[in-house]
Amino acid sequence: MNLYLQPPGVICAAGHDLAALRDAVFAGEPSGVAANGAVWPGHELHLGAVHAALPSVGPLPLQQRSRNNALLLAALAQISTQVDAAIAHHGVDRVGVVLGTSTSGVAESEAAIAALARDGRLPAGFHVEQQELGSPALMLAQLLGLGGPRYVVSTACSSGAKALASGARLLRAGLCDAVLVGGVDALCGMTVAGFAALESVDAARCRPMSATRAGINIGEGAALFVLSREPSAVRLSGYGESSDAHHISAPEPSGRGALAAMREALRRAGLVPADIGYLNLHGTATPQNDAMESRAVAELFGLGLPCSSTKPLTGHALGAAGAIEAAIAWLTVAGDGRLPVHHFDGQRDADLPQIALVAPGQRLPQAPRHVMSNSFAFGGNNAALVMSGG
Repeated sequence: MNLYLQPPGVICAAGHDLAALRDAVFAGEPSGVAANGAVWPGHELHLGAVHAALPSVGPLPLQQRSRNNALLLAALAQISTQVDAAIAHHGVDRVGVVLGTSTSGVAESEAAIAALARDGRLPAGFHVEQQELGSPALMLAQLLGLGGPRYVVSTACSSGAKALASGARLLRAGLCDAVLVGGVDALCGMTVAGFAALESVDAARCRPMSATRAGINIGEGAALFVLSREPSAVRLSGYGESSDAHHISAPEPSGRGALAAMREALRRAGLVPADIGYLNLHGTATPQNDAMESRAVAELFGLGLPCSSTKPLTGHALGAAGAIEAAIAWLTVAGDGRLPVHHFDGQRDADLPQIALVAPGQRLPQAPRHVMSNSFAFGGNNAALVMSGG
């Protein structure tokens, strides 16, 4: 059974729609991530913040009013015609929703707690259910009147990628005829301060695979696809998931969990490593993640496969990262041979396998037929997606 991804709706620091994201990821100079002192007061860090005007959440029930859901509504607006067509064709009971997130409405809770400390009472516009992890999927399903399965995957940084895999399983099981899949996360102080406490945040733009890498830039955004059997330019041809459970936050050093996910994605796609034409790295710019991932990539693909991390453009959007990077993979497969650029300071880490990082202007004679995208998370929760030309 072939499963197809229609053109996604996407909003992130690197671009507020698909065309802008395309321009950013193939550009010779980095954009998107920028210095920001507003999210974690007293700390100016490079963050992947969205500065576009977002749809109003005023018409939503109070418990669904959050910046997280506003980002999701922005992505939905870009593909509303596709969504309406899927509902008209299949019926509301045959369309599902599977999303990844990790913050949901935590930012709203942070503001409410600050108001409580200042004023002695919670603000009238706050509802504790705004931070429920299931809120994005419930909001979409209720807004669109959908009767199919609706749920959120929250496995930290692999959530967005796993949402696509979960949607594919719903289709293969015959439970849905179309599924809205993707991920969404909004910036909040908790995640920025939390990663800083782990000594995993870089105040400057992150530098994946560099000898000087010092941590991540947190980001935000949303990406949303219609996944169905209706032909499109890009197929979700494979997906692989694994859990090595090595450590609560550190990756398993040898990359065995990452390898298992990548191999399973290839197996499900019916491909061999040589078939992959480009790999979007998880590439967080933390010392341990980049070391693990470069070892796993070198073991499976050798040193010749073009690779890049796009997190210096988008920031690490946590629960949305895998979906946003799936949108970047979609653009690469549906493109003209250009490859997403790997932006860093050019100082390769001599202790890492020297995988082939995409330089500005580098391209293939034509779009790669098959592309892989990696997403790895706390607890050794790993996911890999393979996208192929339709």
